[in-house]
Amino acid sequence: MSRAIAIVGASANRSKFGNKAVRAYLAEGWTVYPVNRSGGDIEDLEAVPRLSDLKAQLDRISVYLPPPITLELLPEIAATGAREVWFNPGSADERVLRAAEDLGLPVHPACSIVDIGRHPSEFH
Repeated sequence: MSRAIAIVGASANRSKFGNKAVRAYLAEGWTVYPVNRSGGDIEDLEAVPRLSDLKAQLDRISVYLPPPITLELLPEIAATGAREVWFNPGSADERVLRAAEDLGLPVHPACSIVDIGRHPSEFH
């Protein structure tokens, strides 16, 4: 059974971690939902502008946004009911992590690509 992930801050730019994550999760057989405010096509997947646009049950959310934007999105992230929320390096500061924990989010402040047994350097 495929696991589902939303990559928040997904990018069409293949040098950005928000793109490398899309490719890493696809390579590991996950169902990937790119989330990018501009929408568009990312690695042959249609990106949605907001998490609330997704109707899928998510196992994981992986965030690649600056802390001020991440902080604004926490209520929307919480509303998804995702089993795990990964704040990749640079996406969360102490304020974000504290607010996420206050919302009861299952917080993981670490690289979600490494967690699935891959390394960002594999994806050029």
